[in-house]
Amino acid sequence: MRRPLLLGFIALILLGLLLTTAGCAGDSKRPASSPADPTAVSSQKILVVGIDGDYTPFSYLDSSGNPTGFDIDSMKWIAEKKGLNVRFQPTAWDGIIPSLQAGKIDLIYSGLTITKERAEQVNFSSPYWEVHQAVVARNDSAITLDDVKTGKAIIGAQDGCSAATWIDTNLITTNKMPQDRLKHYLNTPLALEDLMAGRVDAVMYDDHTLRAMINGRPIRILGTIGTEEQYGIAVRKSDPGLLATLNEGLAELKADPYWQELIVKYKME
Repeated sequence: MRRPLLLGFIALILLGLLLTTAGCAGDSKRPASSPADPTAVSSQKILVVGIDGDYTPFSYLDSSGNPTGFDIDSMKWIAEKKGLNVRFQPTAWDGIIPSLQAGKIDLIYSGLTITKERAEQVNFSSPYWEVHQAVVARNDSAITLDDVKTGKAIIGAQDGCSAATWIDTNLITTNKMPQDRLKHYLNTPLALEDLMAGRVDAVMYDDHTLRAMINGRPIRILGTIGTEEQYGIAVRKSDPGLLATLNEGLAELKADPYWQELIVKYKME
């Protein structure tokens, strides 16, 4: 009768020791520092990168529908170096900042010009590229760059882009050109179609991209307007950790030989 009682007593002692040991093990793994930085970027989260899907050579879809381009390859390099998981999402350009603010995408990396107005809505990374506005016309047209700059031409421009803003600020607001001479388009390829059909006299758009778009078409470059726009990556104002990570990645990329390789690959010089 006493043996079972003794065995039970020993079992209770062993159980107590086990619980004490387990409790110590748990305490030894608990970090002594303060909780994790709430602004840190999780490597597990998939960051959705909003892009313009028809913006050669910065971001566009290849023949298989896969996102490619200078900005795409740059983002992939940064993601690999900084331990980020990313997915690219073609997004309508005139709604891309609202999409970012609504949380449908997590950042914009697609030739987005840094402007004061946009900076009131989003936070921008350090600038990574500078562009100007190119102006094109049909090969058989007698129109000149001066005609465009003095408001004597019907000009096509993509909604929400720098060209439309420049025309409005420098030609329409200054009364050099009637408002109806600026024709708005959902995208620049549509403007180029109207140019070839004779419905507009000229099209204005970002220089590198417009040069790529007119390749093989009966269209010539009239010249360039030096707007000195700078591109940046945009994030929500509530994501300072992501912004810091992207700035670090950009600095590392531009210091790496791969940056120059991308410039050569996409004929950015």
